[in-house]
Amino acid sequence: MNFYDAHNHLQDDRFGGRQNELLAVCEKSGVARMVVNGACESDWPQVLQLARENKVVLPSFGYHPWHLAERTPDWLKNLETFLDAIPSAIGEIGLDRWKPDLSYDGQEEIFLAQLRLAAERNLPVSIHCLQAWGRLLELLQKNPRPAHGIVLHSFGGPAEMIPAFTKLGAYFSFPGYFLHERKLRQRETFRQVPRDRLLIETDAPDQPLPPEKNLFPLVAAAGKPLNHPANLAAVHHGLAEFLGEPVESLAARVAENFLRVFGGR
Repeated sequence: MNFYDAHNHLQDDRFGGRQNELLAVCEKSGVARMVVNGACESDWPQVLQLARENKVVLPSFGYHPWHLAERTPDWLKNLETFLDAIPSAIGEIGLDRWKPDLSYDGQEEIFLAQLRLAAERNLPVSIHCLQAWGRLLELLQKNPRPAHGIVLHSFGGPAEMIPAFTKLGAYFSFPGYFLHERKLRQRETFRQVPRDRLLIETDAPDQPLPPEKNLFPLVAAAGKPLNHPANLAAVHHGLAEFLGEPVESLAARVAENFLRVFGGR
């Protein structure tokens, strides 16, 4: 089986420069392609380098709402420069009303600037959203969107909103973190996702799997556990078990969906 990771952050400094080692393990475990999401100007060069050196990496560049205070006056021009450099996607972008002490001021403006760019270039866009699902839906309904599709990364919104997002071209990405017992509501929500809109992700190095499902334990230099991107197969197996279907059919469907959204890059 081939596995496709709709969202991770392989460039993250917490991996301590072990990216090539991690990629070797990923390829042995069946990872065929992974979308590596930049979060700010300072890490876009690392994402670009990883993509140029590894065919499994599909680069994505964007400003995450947690990093907006770091942007330079030329951030949008710089983003376009990276998009011009290599076939890529846009993300991770989004809205966040959850993170403590994070100002919401300016989030919508920066989000919409990137969404417009994705629509103009028809590039798939990966969206982060926490405690702002209603507002996100309003903004997507009122503004141009890329025909290629919208990826709702680690979708944790209400099941009732799935049809509305689906009409707008959204795909819904399931992370391994939702396999934790306490995340039953999030797992149940994914029963309502149309099967032609389902994606799977690791979000590595974040959102670790439950210990019993973590096939590739990894620890940062500071001693904190990290999520290994090779856990992608374990996420597929976990979700397949929950949905009551063979992992082979789930992996084939997710691969088809991934290639529909990100294919040609």
